[in-house]
Amino acid sequence: MPGNKFEEDVETLISRIGRNVNQDVKYGLESLKNKLVELSRKGLVKINHSVMELVCAKHLMLKGYDVDVEHDLGGGLVCDVYAARGDGTLAVEVETGYVPPENALDPELYCRARVASKITRYSVLVDKFGLGVPPYYVLQIPLCLAKPPRFRGSGEIHEVKSLCDLYYKNPPVSLEEIKNSRLHTVYVIDVAGDLVSEVDPEFYVSAVNGLLSLTVPLRRVS
Repeated sequence: MPGNKFEEDVETLISRIGRNVNQDVKYGLESLKNKLVELSRKGLVKINHSVMELVCAKHLMLKGYDVDVEHDLGGGLVCDVYAARGDGTLAVEVETGYVPPENALDPELYCRARVASKITRYSVLVDKFGLGVPPYYVLQIPLCLAKPPRFRGSGEIHEVKSLCDLYYKNPPVSLEEIKNSRLHTVYVIDVAGDLVSEVDPEFYVSAVNGLLSLTVPLRRVS
């Protein structure tokens, strides 16, 4: 029996998203749920991230991946969702728009730097990297990082470096990491609908810029 609200919520979610899938996927989801429950008891995970991880995990399992959550990539980095199959490895970091109290006066800049640092630090450790986002939150991804590495200019790379250095200095993001990093997919994760949409990063940035131009025309993502 669930012992707290976290456990009740993940049990409810697994019961809902585990319908009409094969036994391998059901077993995989149950295993991931148990891992998240144990981490929750240690105060290491929160429910808003965990439910998104589980919905994303199911999506990737149905595509033939073996999936783990809260996976240690080494070097002090733990990714939210890690998936592997014959054609390589994939990491997905979930972003919900959380801003620490100390960044209440610069939330947009902080979120942009956080996203940029995730792309540059995580993507070089796996074959493919994605960002997971709920439908109610808009990621502000620097255009430089939405493009393939070969299309990045030196000036753009240094701009991303300056952005990341505002918040991430221990260790700092390197120019080489920025140059070689790659964002392959934005996963829009609808927990209530048990739906995951895969969006091309350049298209996503274009759509976000169009949206922001309606409200803050001088502060588009660059």
